[in-house]
Amino acid sequence: MAAPPMPDILPFPTQVEVSRSDGDTPAASFLPGLSFLPGLTPSRAKSVRTGAWMLNYAPVNSPLVAYDGTMRVETIPGGRRASGDLYQRPLKVPFPFPRPGNTIQLLPPPDPANGIPVQAISRYRYYLRVTKILENVTIANSFELGFQMFLFTPTSNGAGTWSPPATSAINCTATMTWTPAPAGYPSSSDYLEGELKQDGTNVTMGHLKMGWLSKFLRKATIEIDTVAESEQPVDSGNGHNWETVGESMGYDLKIDLSERNIPEASGERWADSEMNNAMINHRERISLDDEWHYHILAVHFIDSTPRGIMYDSGATDSNHVPREGLGISTHWIIDPDWGTVGNMRFGLAKAPHFRTAVHELGHALGLQHNTIDRGFMNTSDMIAAAGTAANPFPNNIKWSFADNDLKRLRHWPDIFIRPGGVPFGSANDFVPLLAPDDRALSLDIPDLRLTVTPLLTEVPLGAPVRVALELTNTSDKAVKIPARIDLKSTCICGVVKDPSGTQRSFRSIIGCVDAEPLTDLEPKKSVTKSLTLLRGGDGSLFPISGVSEVIVTLRWALPPTGEVGPIPEAVVQGSTTVFITGARTGAHAKAAHKMLTTPDAHLVLAFGGSHLSSGIEALGVAVEDDVLGPHWSVVNAKVLAKDGEKDYGRQLLEDRDQYVLTVDEEQKLERLLQ
Repeated sequence: MAAPPMPDILPFPTQVEVSRSDGDTPAASFLPGLSFLPGLTPSRAKSVRTGAWMLNYAPVNSPLVAYDGTMRVETIPGGRRASGDLYQRPLKVPFPFPRPGNTIQLLPPPDPANGIPVQAISRYRYYLRVTKILENVTIANSFELGFQMFLFTPTSNGAGTWSPPATSAINCTATMTWTPAPAGYPSSSDYLEGELKQDGTNVTMGHLKMGWLSKFLRKATIEIDTVAESEQPVDSGNGHNWETVGESMGYDLKIDLSERNIPEASGERWADSEMNNAMINHRERISLDDEWHYHILAVHFIDSTPRGIMYDSGATDSNHVPREGLGISTHWIIDPDWGTVGNMRFGLAKAPHFRTAVHELGHALGLQHNTIDRGFMNTSDMIAAAGTAANPFPNNIKWSFADNDLKRLRHWPDIFIRPGGVPFGSANDFVPLLAPDDRALSLDIPDLRLTVTPLLTEVPLGAPVRVALELTNTSDKAVKIPARIDLKSTCICGVVKDPSGTQRSFRSIIGCVDAEPLTDLEPKKSVTKSLTLLRGGDGSLFPISGVSEVIVTLRWALPPTGEVGPIPEAVVQGSTTVFITGARTGAHAKAAHKMLTTPDAHLVLAFGGSHLSSGIEALGVAVEDDVLGPHWSVVNAKVLAKDGEKDYGRQLLEDRDQYVLTVDEEQKLERLLQ
């Protein structure tokens, strides 16, 4: 997705230019080291306050089109940085329509008395990259505001597209003039209006208004629910809490400590899908069109990870709303070598427990892992390993986001940040044309070749598709690659193109875990891993018969350079095709239908676990079917072995040739049977 670059720093002038214009004097926001020219006094100076400003934009000759949103202004070392978003204002359509005397009308803009506006996500239209603003103060009654507008168009996979390209962005400028604010604004003197024109022309594009709303840049609500005997992650025990975290981000965070006794779904251990369902069933009644609402559920144990996870990914997300929920474990026992908290129950170790909750919220806000410092988006295991006798974990935690992550949190488009926006990972898929620290730096690795080979070239409808991934180093030097390559790592994503041309995406089931260790792939050597595919964010990956193309992409962070800037990221891709055969019998059709419509079947495939009742039920139907049975029996054997029933698995391995399984699946089953 080619997305707009974030704004550059707009440097401060060394002195304030004197103007003899008359006008009202709004509240000034003065800056350290500011020098005034003779005749200019602070009482006459005007400035653009830091924080959030309401924007209203009305294009010319379009009486039924208007846009509302916010502009975010921050002061940073060296200057100002500003960005904004616009949403199309809804219309009031009379019903029944048409009816004599009734006309379509624009609804009123958001009420500034309600603070930073939250608007319907379906109305999102433009990202504004501010290129010119009043960086300091002036005694003039106006200043020039320049920006580039980028139109967002939703797509079926949720990632969306942007236009025009950043290389041919349209530059606009408005001469903004101070005028008294309408009723509802918190400051009557921090309000401006102006005509917006395209640079290089004298053509007016529309009328722009802006009024200051808040010292914060964005606002959100965090609801925290727990099961019985699980601790709420609310503070670090040493002065850090959600309020201080929000202040450091520039966010107005409202905390809702909600239910304390969420019923367990199927015991102490929770699958990602169970946490998602608990969120839907127990959180406050909310609309993401009215509130940026994130949900934290604290449980005893999580199947997919020891400590915490932003579980809201396509594979487990029954309501298909990205990045709104995260889970935190409380009963995991901390590794003994983790500094002063070794061997403690996680929920009782307030500092690392709270830090993990903030880390997972960062993922819900679209951020990925960041090892540039020991801040929130680094991982607990990395920070613990960096502890020393003089500064042990968790004393060595940096209680803030890295600078480049703060820039993202403050100036990424709303659609990248807000719950229900683009899927996790999509916010980083753009080329940083003007602001090079906006994202990971994708690097094609020509010395690595990824070969994708299907275990079976023909697979019956309803069976998982198994492929082998062979990663080969064709160079004369060792290359860093992920030590783990499977759906439980974070490096895999891809798409499946069915015979009709429809694309369905898939990615690692565990989107946010500890830092993935790297290993050296020696020259001219290869490593082979297997991948078993069934479902992705768009549902079943193979729902129809015919030839499907499977495209697999491996992405992983390379060792950091130590500088604040783009995180180098390796990218390797390979593909193959498989033929999905149609239903052979009525029983096969029934079993395939069950598997294709049961999301938890995918989690049983990946994690096992007999507590996922709907997935286990679908697995039982598939195993009993003559067509699908050979493809699903190894999954059933692993589930039974985890519950202590090992005879089924031993018999399967004795009759190995009658079943479909990869080498990795066979080795995993052998370990479970020991």
